[in-house]
Amino acid sequence: MSKLSDHVPVSVIIPCYRCRETVERALESVMAQSLQPEEILLVDDASNDGTLELLRDLERRYSPWVRVISLSKNGGPGLARNAGWDAATQPWLAFLDADDIWHPRKMEVQWAWLTAHPEVVLCGHRTQLAADGSIDYSVQKSPTVTRLTLAKMLISNQLPTRSVMLRRDLPFRFRGRDVTEDYLLWLKIIAAGWPASRLEVCLAYSLRPDFSPGGYSGSLLAHEKRELAALRVLRTERDFSWLVWVLSSFWSIAKYLRRCWLMRGVRR
Repeated sequence: MSKLSDHVPVSVIIPCYRCRETVERALESVMAQSLQPEEILLVDDASNDGTLELLRDLERRYSPWVRVISLSKNGGPGLARNAGWDAATQPWLAFLDADDIWHPRKMEVQWAWLTAHPEVVLCGHRTQLAADGSIDYSVQKSPTVTRLTLAKMLISNQLPTRSVMLRRDLPFRFRGRDVTEDYLLWLKIIAAGWPASRLEVCLAYSLRPDFSPGGYSGSLLAHEKRELAALRVLRTERDFSWLVWVLSSFWSIAKYLRRCWLMRGVRR
């Protein structure tokens, strides 16, 4: 482990559900950071395949840096992240799924930018698919930055969860799995007027496509229903107008139909 001076005040939250085959790889990508977080929270979402036993072993090996939180009832990744959020001790949170990895300089580059822009409370960056596990180690030290607006986020989700760092004291939480809980949270934060940005540099990698079979978002139709439900929540809670809700819902359906068409072409 690095010296304390090489740490940043960030709690990393990794929701874990039946992930014995991948979680160590995800954890190792956090431990390999050039600037390491103060703590890593592994949240077991009521796995029943021996995942919790593996997490306990990792906790024993790396305590007190790594802590395990065990949930008695499966509630999906959003509620697992909330459990980590509530247990976190650091002023900033970062999220990583158990089947994703970070670039070794992710924390260094993102934290340097956030330190220089203390007004920003939500920050992400680009990510890529790396199905073969290979990543590009060359990273710009001072990447270009996109200021995120509600309009940009409604056109497309600019913040993959594996890329996000946010302030722990924000008065929001993830919802359950009946909505796209991560997308809804980012929209709630931005709609409330909090500054958010995206670094135009790739600092995280997914090791399988977002809509691959068996994944949490594996069903395009199920994912679309959850996204439309998230937009309804925003309208019900008056985060945007009736007109914005209608337009964003039609746009979401159009994106879904395009994905279906593209997937149809891939299967041929």
